Parts: sequence; C-alpha cells; structure tokens
Amino acid sequence: MVDHTEPRSDRFPITRLSAIVAAGSADQAERARAFEVLVSAYWMPVYKYIRIKWNRSTEDAQDLTQGFFTAAIEKNFFGRYDPSKAKFRTFLRTCLDGYVANEHKAAGRLKRGGGASILPLDFESAERELKVSPPIASNAMDDYFDREWVRSVFGLAVETLRAEMQTAGKESHFLLFQRYVLDEPDAVDKVSYRDLAAEFNLPVTSVTNYLAGARREFRRIVLDKLRELTATDDEFRREARMLLGVDSQ
Repeated sequence: MVDHTEPRSDRFPITRLSAIVAAGSADQAERARAFEVLVSAYWMPVYKYIRIKWNRSTEDAQDLTQGFFTAAIEKNFFGRYDPSKAKFRTFLRTCLDGYVANEHKAAGRLKRGGGASILPLDFESAERELKVSPPIASNAMDDYFDREWVRSVFGLAVETLRAEMQTAGKESHFLLFQRYVLDEPDAVDKVSYRDLAAEFNLPVTSVTNYLAGARREFRRIVLDKLRELTATDDEFRREARMLLGVDSQ
C-alpha cells in the first residue's frame, strides 16, 4: 500500500476555502474543518462504492467507511494530492481502493472498532437508495462513483438552500423549486407556471420570480460547495462546467 503519511512539500494558498488544500494544513482546526467538509460530500459515494465494488456486507462497509475517513485525517492521505495529475475524487477513490485492499489482507483489523460509530453517518439512507438503484456493471464503477459524488454535492446544496430560505422566510420559494425542479426534473408533461400559480395561490409573476431566485441561489450554493471541494481554480472551473454546464468565476 502507498504510504500517504509523508507531508506534501508544495502548498496552494488557502484563499478559496478549499477543504482539499486545508486537509494538508499544519493547523489542526483547518484540518478538522476540511475533514468535516470532505466527509459530508464523499461518505455516501464511498459507502456505496464499497458495498458494490468490494461486495462487502452492510456492517463491513460501515466499518470500512468509518475507518477510511478516520485514517485519512490521522495519516494525512489527502495531503499528497496533486491536482495536476488527477481530479480529487479520482485520487480519493484510488486511496479508498488501496485502503480496502489492505484491510482485506489484514481482515482482523476490520473489527477493531467493534462496530462503534465514529462519524455520524446516515447509513440507513444509503441502504435505502441502494435497494432501488439498478445493477452496476463491474467495469462502470468509476463512472458510478462520479455520479454518486454529483448526487451528493447537489443533495448538500438542496439542504443548504432549504435552510437558507427557511431562515429568510422564503419557504414558498423553496417549495416551488422543489415542486418544479426537483420533483419533476425530466417530466415530459412538466407542470406549467400557471398550474403552479393555482396550486400555491400565487400570481404567475410571483412563480416566475420565486423560481428564478431559487435557481440563482441554488447555483451559487453549488459553486460554493465546489470551491470547497476543489484545490485549484482550473479544477473548480472544470467541475463547475461538468455540474452546471457553464464556466464560472
């Protein structure tokens, strides 16, 4: 297994609130913040990937997910990331494969935690999603991991939007966004603005304005998440183009 404990010699300036950069910081508080951000975005893709690719039981996959992220911060796995060589999620997946393979060779270590939960992760929700997901071909696992990461980022952005709009007293704005954008993203007979106006007892102009505002805020939140989850401006622009289809500053 590759030794990930050696500190990275180069440093990117921490000016973009990048959790990836902060993960290699000498400051313990910075590393803790980075750890929380990276776990929130990656734990579910990691768990599902272990369950499917490595064919592990729910208990083993939970232990491995907990163990991987704990080892990542204790041994500074992510401090060796070089954005000129690969996307961060590709690097993380490589670290994950190495970690799981190593644990498999030393199977006794897997049970050292006794099933104790170190990180507050909602594994039950991940299992519910796995039960309704279609089978994944063994040669498609890389794409699967990428798609799950995108779903995770969008999911975090939706929850942030919900919280921000609730705080701002704009619950109806979020409910419209949820109804029109989230509930029927690919519907052929998508509900019209006029129907939404009747459903929410609002003028059509308000529906138009509320949806435009919610979409604008959602895009801002996604970009904020990506700034945290990328190490360089170039990587950020590539990921923004992939997730939102546009170039972003």
